[in-house]
Amino acid sequence: MIFGKLLGGLFGYAWYGFFGGLLGLYIGHLFDKGLAQVFNKPGTATHSQIQEAFFRLTFILMGRLAKVDGQVTQDEIRWAEHVMTQLNLTPELRRQAIDLFQQGKQDEYDLEPELIQFRRIVGRHATLIQMFLEIQIQAGYADGELSHAELELLQRVCGMLGISNLRFEMIHQRIKAERAFSERQYGGGQPHMSVEQKLQEAYQVLGVKASDTDAIIKKAYRRLMSQHHPDKLVAKGLPEEMMRLAKEKTQEIQAAYENIKQARSNP
Repeated sequence: MIFGKLLGGLFGYAWYGFFGGLLGLYIGHLFDKGLAQVFNKPGTATHSQIQEAFFRLTFILMGRLAKVDGQVTQDEIRWAEHVMTQLNLTPELRRQAIDLFQQGKQDEYDLEPELIQFRRIVGRHATLIQMFLEIQIQAGYADGELSHAELELLQRVCGMLGISNLRFEMIHQRIKAERAFSERQYGGGQPHMSVEQKLQEAYQVLGVKASDTDAIIKKAYRRLMSQHHPDKLVAKGLPEEMMRLAKEKTQEIQAAYENIKQARSNP
């Protein structure tokens, strides 16, 4: 936003010389600041509109991810059903979720307008967009791996939602670590892992390095807990049905942090 400064400076200088130009720049700055607040305001959408947009695009994109690499697998269908069950959807909302998933599977379905609408409605709620992306990355791993086609789709989605490739890769690596950590914690995955491997996994969940200080690790932990706090996310527009997913993520983050603290207190 520089138009106000340019016009204010030019007119001020033309009318009153150097000092008039300075005054015009200041007035133009105030104008630009007010205009920026209008354009950058986190949407004029209501809370319910944000929730509806989040719910809608979640299941549409899950359907597209399931189909983008060819045949929809049973694992991907089971994952979608698992999410619906975890959300404890009403029969009506479950029917809507299934319909949206089926729409996303259709090759001719144009995803771009949905993404534009989602970003317009969600606005600057970065934590909501991050939560949305985390759900989709997990959906991509429903059959055990993220295919090249699924990865390309997620990267394209990130581009339209304003998420850089670097930011996406950071979130991607953290989700991979969360999956492995969760499977080991609650599903008995890879029991043969060494203590060092398990600890490294916990560091990856927090997105930190083993060489980082306690203060850095604590800061990363608090940031992730704040980003995934269920009440905060719901207040910003996360559908209340998805609060359980947010709670599970905070539990995984908490468990990883406790593992690291325990390891560092008993070297």
